[in-house]
Amino acid sequence: MKHILLAVTGLSPQVITETLFALHQNGQRVDAIHVITTRDGKEMIYAHLLSGKSGHYCRYLEEYGVERSSIDFGPQNIHAVSDEHGVEIPDITTEYDNERLLKKCLELTFRFTAQKDTAVFFSVAGGRKTMSSCLTLAAQMYGRPQDRIYHVLVSPEFEGG
Repeated sequence: MKHILLAVTGLSPQVITETLFALHQNGQRVDAIHVITTRDGKEMIYAHLLSGKSGHYCRYLEEYGVERSSIDFGPQNIHAVSDEHGVEIPDITTEYDNERLLKKCLELTFRFTAQKDTAVFFSVAGGRKTMSSCLTLAAQMYGRPQDRIYHVLVSPEFEGG
């Protein structure tokens, strides 16, 4: 069974590595990571998580002896919320932004839960509260017995980047 981590993040993408750590502590394997975020969140992911060997993600893999090739996570797995013209939204601040966010959460959740040989770990700890609410709603609508919702806290010393 393929294990997919589907997370929402804002400007503190370290919540992804915190979630990976929590799953690791519980003996859960992750085969792919997909992130729903904004344009600004995407920039933070590139700057702090996926920035080569100094990025939090690379350091996590190194520290826990995880082969980079064992987890599918790269630019193609970062899903920025966009408007009807495909322009990435910088932040979730309006009703329209929230509608677009909910649509993205529903689309990806449906896509991943439609695959019978998957288990989806939903991380609702990152981003604005509405981001967590939208992903939780999508998980409640499409989730199956093997899927789980997780919320982890990022330590204050890691929150700033």
